[in-house]
Amino acid sequence: MIIKPRHPEKVNKPVNPIKKKPDWIRSKLTNSKEFFLTKTIVNQNNLVTVCQEANCPNITECWSKRHATFMIMGDTCTRACAFCDVKTGKPENLDPFEAYKISNAVHKLNLKHVVITSVDRDDLEDGGSNHFFDVITAIRKKNPQTSIEVLTPDFLRKGESYKKILEADLDVFNHNIETVPRLYLKVRPGARYFGSLELLKNVKKINKKVFTKSGLMVGLGENKDELIQVMDDLRSAHVDFLTIGQYLQPSVKHHPLERYYHPDEFKDLENIAKSKGFLLVSSSPLTRSSYHADEDFAKLQKNRLEKYNAQSIS
Repeated sequence: MIIKPRHPEKVNKPVNPIKKKPDWIRSKLTNSKEFFLTKTIVNQNNLVTVCQEANCPNITECWSKRHATFMIMGDTCTRACAFCDVKTGKPENLDPFEAYKISNAVHKLNLKHVVITSVDRDDLEDGGSNHFFDVITAIRKKNPQTSIEVLTPDFLRKGESYKKILEADLDVFNHNIETVPRLYLKVRPGARYFGSLELLKNVKKINKKVFTKSGLMVGLGENKDELIQVMDDLRSAHVDFLTIGQYLQPSVKHHPLERYYHPDEFKDLENIAKSKGFLLVSSSPLTRSSYHADEDFAKLQKNRLEKYNAQSIS
């Protein structure tokens, strides 16, 4: 039996030794009942989570709190981003029962907030936007009290297909900018920096009530001035929430990690981002797009209300 490589496009890439992690990167392991309950429900419904596929360092903490980020449209991505550990290749057909399975899992886990992400599906005419719509609609029907967050692809060369997602009843629209424009050809070669910015800008223009969100990784070779410029670009697109986390190199064939940022540097970046006017900023070594997403959604609502009240008084 021939075993296909998880990342065939990286087989002939040079070997980049993985740097030893500093003490502040260590994540806690746990064997709680809630962790195994979450794992059981995910497995019984044959669901894919980005927690598993991307080897998230926070999986034990999040699953112990019954938090999981569901990854729809399969486990195989049509892109080949140099930082990502999700499998690449030719995806299988969409699962017509996936919306039902996920809405059922959300109900069993009794989630107050759910995050739905996906692989890139450049093979689909709409990039998967109709499938996103079906999943959101099914979740909302079975779980009317659950807030819904999506983390979407860029829908590059798919026209206005992303608008279908905005027809669904969602609360947070997240699309990660990932890195600074200078590094895009090396780190995110299948995407376009200004295309991602335009997507976020258009989403807010169409639906001002939905919270928009984006994320940055650090340690890829960027500098501080470039990070600040990305912050300014995201605020120009009226993005509400910014996450900043440490890039962790998945294998010796992935993009090399230049360095680990100290927690004090993350705090500095958080303060700078807050001064730009984001409603919320999450910046720490282990911050990921959906890390503490339920708690952050509550903060977003609170901060927006406080901002509105302050503007009304003035």
